[in-house]
Amino acid sequence: MAHIDLFFSTLSPYAYLAGNRAEEVAAKHGATLTYKPFDILALFPRTGGTPPKDRHVSRIEYRAQELPRQAKKLKMPFNLKPAHWPTNGAPSSYAFIAAQNTGGGDLGKLMHSICRAVWAEDKDIAEDAVVRACLEEAGFDPGLADSGLLQGAETYAANLEEAVERGVFGSPFYITDDGQRFWGQDRIEDLDLHLSGAL
Repeated sequence: MAHIDLFFSTLSPYAYLAGNRAEEVAAKHGATLTYKPFDILALFPRTGGTPPKDRHVSRIEYRAQELPRQAKKLKMPFNLKPAHWPTNGAPSSYAFIAAQNTGGGDLGKLMHSICRAVWAEDKDIAEDAVVRACLEEAGFDPGLADSGLLQGAETYAANLEEAVERGVFGSPFYITDDGQRFWGQDRIEDLDLHLSGAL
């Protein structure tokens, strides 16, 4: 059985634009999926990246065109300048880790709900009430927002180290069990083709 590790940041607009397409690809191929939320702002300087605010103006301008274009292509609501970004991604990531450890809901839906809160709903995912609502929407106990904080912090930090070691430099980032890496929501089709044996 194939396996996919999905590294993502709850702050990432591209993780939002991925929707649930990776989950659909995994289901199509009978692949298992492990989610690994990490601190993308801590990842950038360690892997040759630059935070969006510090990038050259040409890159900033391109991002401002490309993100709305991709959202329109995918027919997804999108706010290029959300009210609460950047914010602290740790609380939502800790809650996600607790949900993955506990089970009982839909992790793909939870990832999308958290990212949608930022990029389409102008909500602050550092706020407890927002995280609780996302958990409940995805079928998890909203109380998970308050549980497993130490384990969540340890896993969040470990996911960052694993990301660096395994060549991750952005979000979302998909790694198959045979070591193939796919960066970005626009590479999910390639992930599908690889799992099909066509790539």
